Amino acid sequence: MSEMQDIIELLKTKSSTKQEVYRITKDVFDDISNILEKKVSMLSSELHQTDNLINLEHESKGAFESHISFSGDRLVFHMHSNIFDFYPSHPIHKTSYVKQDSMRSFCGVIHIYNFLNDSFKYNRLNDVGNLIGRLFINKDRHFFVEGEKELGFLFNDFVNQELNLEYLEKIIDTSILFALNFDLLVPNFQDINLVNVHQILDMNNTHKL
Repeated sequence: MSEMQDIIELLKTKSSTKQEVYRITKDVFDDISNILEKKVSMLSSELHQTDNLINLEHESKGAFESHISFSGDRLVFHMHSNIFDFYPSHPIHKTSYVKQDSMRSFCGVIHIYNFLNDSFKYNRLNDVGNLIGRLFINKDRHFFVEGEKELGFLFNDFVNQELNLEYLEKIIDTSILFALNFDLLVPNFQDINLVNVHQILDMNNTHKL
């Protein structure tokens, strides 16, 4: 087979598959954004009957990023624009499902991050968030989630699970529950007893301490 034929074959198989996976992942991400918006509306309606102090908000940050904030937490859903395969040693390659069609291992990925809402409110650029989950989707809409606690074991049947709105709702609810149950712990006194002038100035200006 000539080089030109090799190129054509790869474009028809691998490149075409990656484009299809990208389109599916983008559709899934758009579904996530719609669910987040509806969830904020529903929860706000329920909570405002008993507590007007809890603020919930949904923000779209462009084509690949969507935020939901609740109480002191914020979840950031971010879709990567590239499509990925897994290392040859990854369990996904040992399944009969992928062995029957190697193109099934190419996945789009949507990251789920947990931040403090005040990090964005006060523009605390040095604050860090936690990656709590990664949602992988292939060309058949089969999926699995890597993540913290329940996110790490509720959605790991890649061979049989096909993503739908019910699964997405469950993934979002599980992520929100994880964030609500993840509490700040007071650091040891010895770890924070030395503060320099620059940190104090930053604290006065942007609440960065």
